[in-house]
Amino acid sequence: MEKTLATAQIAHAMEAVGLNQSTLAERLGVSREAVSKWLKKETFPKPDKLLRLATTLGLSFSDLVTKEDPHAPVVAFRKVKATKTTEAHYAHAQTMGKMLRHLVPYVPFDKLEMPPVLKNPILEYSYLQSVATKIRAEINLTEEAKIDFIHLIQHFKKLQAVLVPVLWGNKNRHENATHIFLPDSMTTWVYLNLDVNILDFKFWMAHELGHCLAPDVRGEDGEDFADAFAGALLFPHQLAKKAYEDISPISSKRLQINEIIKIAREHVISPYSVYCQANAYAKDAGLNTLVLTPDLHKASTVVNRELPLVSKILFEEDGPPETAVYIERIEQVFDTTFFKVLREHLNESKKGPGLIQTIMDVSALDARSIHSELLQCHNRKS
Repeated sequence: MEKTLATAQIAHAMEAVGLNQSTLAERLGVSREAVSKWLKKETFPKPDKLLRLATTLGLSFSDLVTKEDPHAPVVAFRKVKATKTTEAHYAHAQTMGKMLRHLVPYVPFDKLEMPPVLKNPILEYSYLQSVATKIRAEINLTEEAKIDFIHLIQHFKKLQAVLVPVLWGNKNRHENATHIFLPDSMTTWVYLNLDVNILDFKFWMAHELGHCLAPDVRGEDGEDFADAFAGALLFPHQLAKKAYEDISPISSKRLQINEIIKIAREHVISPYSVYCQANAYAKDAGLNTLVLTPDLHKASTVVNRELPLVSKILFEEDGPPETAVYIERIEQVFDTTFFKVLREHLNESKKGPGLIQTIMDVSALDARSIHSELLQCHNRKS
């Protein structure tokens, strides 16, 4: 664990007692430059200075010092619109990540070589198009071909990412895709909520591929890059150019939106993706961009309501599927090793359903059902 000063706490305490960096330095008998370096986390106080700092500010050692784990799970969310990511969300996902470490020894990926990643990912139109062209070539697709789910799944395997398709419901979930990267093992785990419409699901899969390709780009920058990559991959330059040329001459905004929806249905992507990529092309070409929001959002909402949920397509049932059906279908469709890895760990460790509840973020009842089915399946295969 690496120790660092809790600078936000210190700044708050300094304000509360009426000290600035100069007066604090005088109280501690150090230079102002030393205090400045502490607060910038460039240096760490010696034990005697740390004690005096705590006494001067009225802080306990635990308030003053934080311990940072260099191997802490790195988390990214593809969240529901208008929701705020809180520290509680990150803490919860990091707990999931810490439990995933137990499964790492069973993952069947190459333990010696890193998966291929981008050297210097940037948010520049021509760069994103080059990356999209490269990825499409690797999955044997031309620039104008429609991407199917199987293409995305195949590339996740190439990037050594473990897919974890889950049934999290289609309402009130903060996250609808969660990306957890474990730096100590260099493994990536991608949770995909099946209880969403098919167009959103495809975009989120492409978004998560962006995270896999650029693991060092994090926070809001990481989300922006993953979104831009997903758009470029699903609807690249030639398609965006043609869409813009078809849409821009139309005089009526209503008819422009209708044309976007038509194009979106042809390529099985969201209308908003078509709109964003057409505008990305226009901006790069120095052309006038389309201005169709918020009307496009309203029209897209109507389109989304007409679409089936991925879970409905997979299981063809109105309610939750039987556990055995869920596991079997997930393994077949997504070609994921997740349940095999989990099954092997449970058999060797004799862990209970609590591990599954934490790792999959499901209810205790669902965890018990999955736990029972995995052990039964192992016994049948034995």
